[in-house]
Amino acid sequence: MRSAKHVIIIAEAGVNHNGSAENAFRMIDAAADAGADYVKFQTFKAEKLANASATQADYQKRNTGCSESQLDMLRRLELGDDTFRELRAYCVSKGIGFLSTPFDIDSVRFLASLGMDYMKIPSGEITNLPYLRAVAATGLPVIMSTGMCTNNDIRAAVDALLNGGLTIGQIGLLHCNTQYPTPMSDVNLRAMESLRTAFGTDVGYSDHTLGIEVPIAAVALGATVIEKHFTLDRTMPGPDHKASLEPAELKAMVHAIRNIEHALGTPDKHVTPSEAANIAVARKSIVAARRINKGEVLSDENLCAKRPGTGISPMRWDEVCGRTAIRDFEKDEIIEI
Repeated sequence: MRSAKHVIIIAEAGVNHNGSAENAFRMIDAAADAGADYVKFQTFKAEKLANASATQADYQKRNTGCSESQLDMLRRLELGDDTFRELRAYCVSKGIGFLSTPFDIDSVRFLASLGMDYMKIPSGEITNLPYLRAVAATGLPVIMSTGMCTNNDIRAAVDALLNGGLTIGQIGLLHCNTQYPTPMSDVNLRAMESLRTAFGTDVGYSDHTLGIEVPIAAVALGATVIEKHFTLDRTMPGPDHKASLEPAELKAMVHAIRNIEHALGTPDKHVTPSEAANIAVARKSIVAARRINKGEVLSDENLCAKRPGTGISPMRWDEVCGRTAIRDFEKDEIIEI
């Protein structure tokens, strides 16, 4: 799901365009400017996603300031197929990957026809077997969020994808908490380790916390994919803006993650090029603690260790002690044997 060192960063536009194609194009610009690998939207037909009795989540009520039905809210946030075709083409022109999460089977098929590198499964669809079968039928690699899930839920979904023709190497799992924003006490980043062990997949993290420190920590723990909501302006009306990054924050997160990628390095402990020149400066050599005459026995009494480390290492102390001085040495002069 990634190269040896490159973490895939998905800038999650979601529905933060507020149903405006103009905003969606501006979000592509912001994601590309931030250096994200992909910008991701959400594709759905409101009538196929929720019925009239479905209520908003509490966080949606808080963030939108109204208690309309999910269906009414989704109708305002829906973009048409032609708009998604234009958005995909615009992503190509901007040099950023296009992704969108489908929330119904028709949207799965539509997005597959557009061409995407990955099919993204949201947490809410993990228990939707017909949907999972439709995703598997596309043959595309899958990135699946696992919010609100137990390992049993995830196992059932993974098995459905495998039975649908995908291989385990085509499936990546994102640890996730489906609360906006997620309290720090509920993040539970170490669950990534158990997902990796239990399922043998690449594992990443879809973040809904405030700020950028948690996704950066996830990369340090081995996340191969980071997904993070962003918005043009956190004060805009809508369900997800308040738990999203603004463009400058998104850019800062991408920059920090790229730094962590470099900092992680390899499992081998070795002397790096930047520190090699400091060995002689920081380490010590065996030197004369006082004047030593030629033929005098070298010992703990007339030797000591001082910088620079250009002579015999003090780790050879026992080898040097007991020998006789090959010449006169002045105090602090580096010993030769």
